[in-house]
Amino acid sequence: MSAAGFTPQPAAASTDLRRDGHAPLENYGVLGEGRTVALSALDGGIDWWCVPAIDAPPLFDRLLDPDGGRFSLTPENAFTATRRYRPDSNVLETEFVTATGRARLTESLNSGTAGRLPWCELARRIDGLEGEVTFALEMRPGRRGDTANPYHSKIGDHTVFHVERVLGLFVHDPRIICDWSDEGIVGAIRVAAGERRTVAIVAGRDEPLVAPSIDEIDARIDVSDQEWRDWAARLNCPGLYRDDFVRSALALKLLLFSPSGAIAAAATTSLPERLGGDKNWDYRYAWVRDAGYTIEAFLAAGAQAEAKAAFSWLLMQVRQHQARVCYSLDGGPVPEETRWDMPGYRGSRPVVTGNRAAEQTQHGVFGDIFETASRFVGCGNILDSASAQQLSELADQCADAWRQPDAGMWELEDQQHYTMSKISCWQALARAVELADAGQLPTTCRDRWRRERDRIFDWVETHCWSDSLQAFVMYPGSDKLDAALALAVRFRFDGEDRLRATLEALDRHLGAGVFHYRYTGMKDEEGCFIACSFWIAEAWARLGEPEKARARIDGLRDALGGRWGMLTEMIDPNSGAYLGNMPQGLSHLAHLTALTAVGQAQTSSPQPETETFHD
Repeated sequence: MSAAGFTPQPAAASTDLRRDGHAPLENYGVLGEGRTVALSALDGGIDWWCVPAIDAPPLFDRLLDPDGGRFSLTPENAFTATRRYRPDSNVLETEFVTATGRARLTESLNSGTAGRLPWCELARRIDGLEGEVTFALEMRPGRRGDTANPYHSKIGDHTVFHVERVLGLFVHDPRIICDWSDEGIVGAIRVAAGERRTVAIVAGRDEPLVAPSIDEIDARIDVSDQEWRDWAARLNCPGLYRDDFVRSALALKLLLFSPSGAIAAAATTSLPERLGGDKNWDYRYAWVRDAGYTIEAFLAAGAQAEAKAAFSWLLMQVRQHQARVCYSLDGGPVPEETRWDMPGYRGSRPVVTGNRAAEQTQHGVFGDIFETASRFVGCGNILDSASAQQLSELADQCADAWRQPDAGMWELEDQQHYTMSKISCWQALARAVELADAGQLPTTCRDRWRRERDRIFDWVETHCWSDSLQAFVMYPGSDKLDAALALAVRFRFDGEDRLRATLEALDRHLGAGVFHYRYTGMKDEEGCFIACSFWIAEAWARLGEPEKARARIDGLRDALGGRWGMLTEMIDPNSGAYLGNMPQGLSHLAHLTALTAVGQAQTSSPQPETETFHD
C-alpha cells in the first residue's frame, strides 16, 4: 500500500474512461469539506456537486445525465491517467500523460485554518511536469432535469453565473482566456514543465458571495491538505492496515455535515443497485443506523469531537421528531420522494430526491441509538439528565413495540417479524440495563427492561432457528437467510454456537467469491453488498478467530483492487464494477469495524463485547 492508504489506480487510457458519456463509478474520486461533496472522474470531469449542501440540488449533474452539468479539465489529446489521494488527506491528485508531456491535476474542496469556510470553494490546480500539455476547459452548470436554466451576468467587476438561487463566481489564473455564455464557460489551458495554472468556483445560495483572489484559493489547497493530515494524525488506529483505516475514516469525515452534526448515508442519489434497474434511492440524508455506527467508529478512532456532535444531533432529532428511520441533514423529516426527468446513470431510472423509507417503522433504530449511547459512555463520557430521561422513555417504547412486525433493516415493503429487528430490540434493552446499572439511566424500569430482553431472546431462539439450514433465518417460517445477522455477534447476542453456524450458512447460501448478497433472492436483482462481507469478517474476529477474519479482509482488499479511496454500496462480483450510491458510509464503517475487531483480537486486548447478558 502507498503511504496514502490508497494505491494509485493503474494507468487508464482516455478511450476507456467513459461509456455513452458515463464514467465507471470505481473511477471517481471524492472531494469534500464538511458541507458539500464533489465527484471527480478520472478524465478530469467534476460530474457531481451539490451546492450549498450535500442534499441540495446539484450544480453539476453529469453523473445522472451524460449531457448534464460538468466542470471538466481534460487533456485535448489522447492520454493515460493515474490517481491517488495525498497521504492522510482528501486532497486528490491525478497525473495525465500525453504524447507531448505530463501534468498533474490537484483538486480540493477548500477549508481554512479555522475549519470549514463559510462559502463553497472548489479549487483545481494544474502543474506542468514534463513537456507541454493542453487541457480543454468546460464549466457548464446543470439544468436539474430542465427545472432551471443557468445564465450569467455582470456584477461590479465580476462575471457571475446563476442557477435558480445559486450564485457562482468562476475564478482563474489571468493567463487563461475563457469564453462565457449563459450555458457556461469554455477555454483552453496550456502548461509547460514548471508552470502552474489554477481555476476555481466560489458559490453559495441565498447569501452574499466572497470574491477571493486566485492566489488565495491556490494557497488554501495546501492549507486544506494540512488540515486533513492534522486530523488524521490524531486518530487511534489499529495495527492492522493503518493506512486503509485512515482512508475509510477520511471518507466518513466527508459525510459529516458540520453545520448540524448530522451524518449523511452517502453523497449521491439514484445510482443503481443494478444497471438498468429501478432500485435507485436518495441517500443524502441521515439514517439513525448509519449515524449510530459512524459515531461508534469515531469513538473507537478517538475522534471525540465528531462523535459528540453527531450524538447530540441524533438525540435532539429523537427528542423533537421521535425515533424515525432517517432525518434531513439540517434536522426534521426527510422530504417525500419525487422524480426528476433525467436519463439516470447509464440509463437507470428513476432519478429521485427524497426517500420513502422515512415513514417506515424499523425496530432497528432502538438498538442503534442504545448501542451508540453505550459506546459513548464506555469511552468515559457522561449522559446528562435530559438525555437519560429520553433514553429511558425510548427503552419503554422498545419494550412495548418489539412484538410488532416492521420493515426490517433492509427497508422492505413486506412487513414481517424480522429476526434482525428482534435482535436489535434485544440489543437496545440489554444496553439499557447496562446503562442503568452504571448509573447513567434511571433504574425505575430496569427490571422490566431485563425481563423483556430475556423474552426477546427466548422468542428468537424458539421461532427463528432453522435446523435444516443450521442458521437463524430472516424471519420465522421462511427459508431465507439475512447477511445482516452477522451483526448479532457485535451486538453481543447470546449463543456462540448458533452464531457460528449462521455465519457458515451465510457463506454457503449468500456468498459470491469473497462478497455476499444481502439476503436470499437478491442475486438477480442487485450486486453484492460490500458491508455484509466486512460484517462477517468482523464477526469471526469477535468470535476469537482473527486469522480467519484477516484472511477474509485480505481477500476483499484483493478483489476491490486497492480501491480503498472510496467505496460504493455494492459491487458486481463478476465484473468488479461498483454499484449504488457513493461514498457509502455503511461500506466504510464495516471496513473500519472489521479492522478494529481484528486488531483487538490479535493483540488479545480485553473485549467486553464477547460477554453475554442473558440472565
